[in-house]
Amino acid sequence: MAEWEGKSLGTPTGYGFFIFLMNYFGLYPAYFFLYIVVFYYFIFSINTSRHIYKFFRKRIGFGRVKSILKLYRNYYLLGQMLIDKVAVMVGFGNKFTYESFGTENIKKLIAQKRGGILLGAHLGNWEIAGHYIMDYDSRINIVIYDAEHKHIKDYLQSVTGEKKFNIIPIKDDLSHVYAISNALERNELICMHADRFLSGNRTQVVGFLGKEAQFPLGPFQIIKSFKAPYTFVYGIKKRSTHYNFFARTVRYVQTDTTIDSMMKDYVGDLEGMVKQYPEQWFNYFDFWKKPEPDVANNGN
Repeated sequence: MAEWEGKSLGTPTGYGFFIFLMNYFGLYPAYFFLYIVVFYYFIFSINTSRHIYKFFRKRIGFGRVKSILKLYRNYYLLGQMLIDKVAVMVGFGNKFTYESFGTENIKKLIAQKRGGILLGAHLGNWEIAGHYIMDYDSRINIVIYDAEHKHIKDYLQSVTGEKKFNIIPIKDDLSHVYAISNALERNELICMHADRFLSGNRTQVVGFLGKEAQFPLGPFQIIKSFKAPYTFVYGIKKRSTHYNFFARTVRYVQTDTTIDSMMKDYVGDLEGMVKQYPEQWFNYFDFWKKPEPDVANNGN
């Protein structure tokens, strides 16, 4: 998956401009200006656009014209969700409403005092979901690829203040595994995506939307190694300032649980959500690219 390098798009100037709009004019003017920014990416990001267009055409089955319209809508929703994330961070959280489906599952994880893992995906906006999960009064740790440009992260921290959650960066020295272990021992929650990986990571091929695709083994190996209870979570944008949050039934690692069974369970659940909300699928690379022989591995 050489097309994805673990970095987020954007510049301090861009973030600053939208923060300025929100502070002085409100959220909706920021949404309106987004049409101009999205049009630029729609026209000039050809390599990115062709992958998501192919997703709409081949995997979802839309016609050519509908796929183009959905492509623009996809870019616009991504931009809105980035604005929403920053808006919540800078104090506009009261502008949003939400409805939860499966709140009892998160509370169950916390009540067991064993820690737990929340597996998400690049579908919708799980950062805002994480913001509301904080209402459950449990320490949250978010595991991410720490490849964002440092000057962007420094800028956002300067305007948003200290984060309410802990970041565990994924590193080559595997220090993140020890950090996850320590967090679980403290009965804390771990949030991570399970639908992306960097080139060289171990993966497994799983059927997804009618064609085999690579998924990272790492998150499932961690769950099995620590025997941590886990669930699948999603944050879906339903209207401009309203989100629906989903948390599935808590899963447990049993003696006969395999990485293969966990992955197929996750991928099957994710497939259902992507079919329901295809415009909010934000993986802008060849997701169904045939794996390199030395990358794909079998789960056990």
